[in-house]
Amino acid sequence: MAEPVVRIPDAKVALSTASVYPESTATAFEIAARLGYDGVEVMVWTDPVSQDVEALRRLSDYHRIPILAVHAPCLLITQRVWSTDPWVKLQRAKAAAEKLGASTVVVHPPFRWQRNYARDFVDGIWRMAEETDVRFAVENMYPWRYRDREMLAYAPDWDVTKDDYRHFTVDLSHTATARTDAMQMIDRMGDRLGHVHLADGKGSAKDEHLVPGRGTQPCAELLERLAATGFDGHVVIEVNTRRAMSSAEREADLAEALAFTRLHLASAVRVPRS
Repeated sequence: MAEPVVRIPDAKVALSTASVYPESTATAFEIAARLGYDGVEVMVWTDPVSQDVEALRRLSDYHRIPILAVHAPCLLITQRVWSTDPWVKLQRAKAAAEKLGASTVVVHPPFRWQRNYARDFVDGIWRMAEETDVRFAVENMYPWRYRDREMLAYAPDWDVTKDDYRHFTVDLSHTATARTDAMQMIDRMGDRLGHVHLADGKGSAKDEHLVPGRGTQPCAELLERLAATGFDGHVVIEVNTRRAMSSAEREADLAEALAFTRLHLASAVRVPRS
């Protein structure tokens, strides 16, 4: 007879500081510590604290919550954060990760209009990855849509599995917006999948970042696959709580997301009875 055994992978569950917007980076550390997250991913953006390595270190020490990843400033609203040169941004993200003890830098593929950056992006990421123990995990994106029109906004491609990177980040809100099969994408990523942005979506043209379980993406199936394969990267809750009517409602959403993730990361396997 075989008996069920619960197997939980070494993956840590982190809170993205973007998940508390419009509240501050500092608030994200406080909530992550109070709810029992294993760490945070810092989204570097217009909040000055997110750009300040010493301020981040103090928050991490005060709340006793580690910084597991740094998300480089790749958004449209962060075009001038940490320089206008995208390679300088990545160098600063790497330096921040090294100083803060984070194992991963998350980076988006370039916008198509960043032609010089895009032309050298794949080789440049490999060069940077060889300079450090920090993982550069390139994140899948999506085509931009308006009504019946589609714009390919990222280069070399929004589907990062079409290019050769050492590590990938999979984002399930982005697979929803791209209307692509998330499980097939992680199959293509294989053992190069090093980082997960867990959120949900319903296939809207907007990047929804719903709480896991509230959309159509295979969030539970993905987590169960990670558990079964012994995934040892980070699972980061990156959800949109801007519509929360209060801080308490926002915190309830983030508690629900954490509970969902921990539940489905516990994989029941059967082993022979000795």
